[in-house]
Amino acid sequence: MHENMIDKLHIKNYKIHADTELSLGRLTVLTGTNASGKSSVLQSLLLLRQSYENNVLKDGLQLSGDYCNIGLVKDALYQYADNDAICFELMDNGKSYSWEFELLKGNNYEKNFIPLKKKLDCQTTDLNLFNNGFQYISAARSVPSESHQLETYAVESKRRISQKRGMCELVVQYLYYYGIVLKEKIKFDDLCHGDEESKDLLSQVSAWEREISSGVNVVPRKDGTSYTLYYNYSLDGDDITNDFRAENVGFGLSYVLPIIVALLSADKDGLILIENPEAHLHPRGQSKLAELIALSAQCGVQIIVETHSDHILNGLLVSCKKYEEVGKGIDRKNVSLYFFDRKNDGHGSNMEKINVLQDGKIDKQPEGFFDQTDKDLNYLLGF
Repeated sequence: MHENMIDKLHIKNYKIHADTELSLGRLTVLTGTNASGKSSVLQSLLLLRQSYENNVLKDGLQLSGDYCNIGLVKDALYQYADNDAICFELMDNGKSYSWEFELLKGNNYEKNFIPLKKKLDCQTTDLNLFNNGFQYISAARSVPSESHQLETYAVESKRRISQKRGMCELVVQYLYYYGIVLKEKIKFDDLCHGDEESKDLLSQVSAWEREISSGVNVVPRKDGTSYTLYYNYSLDGDDITNDFRAENVGFGLSYVLPIIVALLSADKDGLILIENPEAHLHPRGQSKLAELIALSAQCGVQIIVETHSDHILNGLLVSCKKYEEVGKGIDRKNVSLYFFDRKNDGHGSNMEKINVLQDGKIDKQPEGFFDQTDKDLNYLLGF
């Protein structure tokens, strides 16, 4: 039985993408050189989402909003396009959802809205891009701070951890409400951390955070009209340290928190976009986070990850091999892996699909695809 997910994404005339088509899996991994089109793939989905949320997608594409700010039409349109139309197409279970946005004749490019050229024939409500299971975690997520804002409707009705640009500024309130007030359980047993018997959200978040910092406990608190994040540490026996404000504890703990919370609280058929999950994490922490990402995707959450980390990539490939050996991890058939770089013969994005083979191997390693460690070691060893 087909599960609700985007099978294909087709982008035409948007930024660096003249004509790019990706087959998406339960887990899609975007890798490659800087400024080669990875973020633009995510932006295509974010633009559709923010236009839909603002009830304007039936009329056109909103280039500036809560999810992303592309600027003006001239910033969004592929420079060498044959026409002024930007096209996005999504496929779900063989059903096509296609949008073509084009300026009216005589209009200039100094606008932040592009009209819809052709009315969409089918309803979009079944797409996971537009449901309440959507989360966006940007590379510019919020740093640890003294307090976090209160946004009751966004958190309790829409289950949002972000309102602005994927900054995850609502994650502390989200964890307090669903973890402490409602004592919500995680949705999938396969996501349970092996060292934690309890299946409640807060306990599992702390258990996975201990892969980043041993013994840590996550403590969200409500302080009037705001929320504060603390951490403490379990010691030998039953002793626990004092609570420490998040600003006084390792940066990586708070930076990875929204990813762990989103993965553990996601429903089947949700969609999570994650930029640079590796940021501020040590190698083992990155590998364990990749394990959680893989497990969540295998449970039915669609996840698209943009990464520059070989530890994230290798962690995902390890999860493919573990699935073959012990049945816990991710089926390689559910993974789509892409490498992006810039075309040599002009301004444009060049994309190459890399297939995951048995035992977590890959079928090719293009120049620039996580090969720098080998190059550096070869030089140091005199090869």
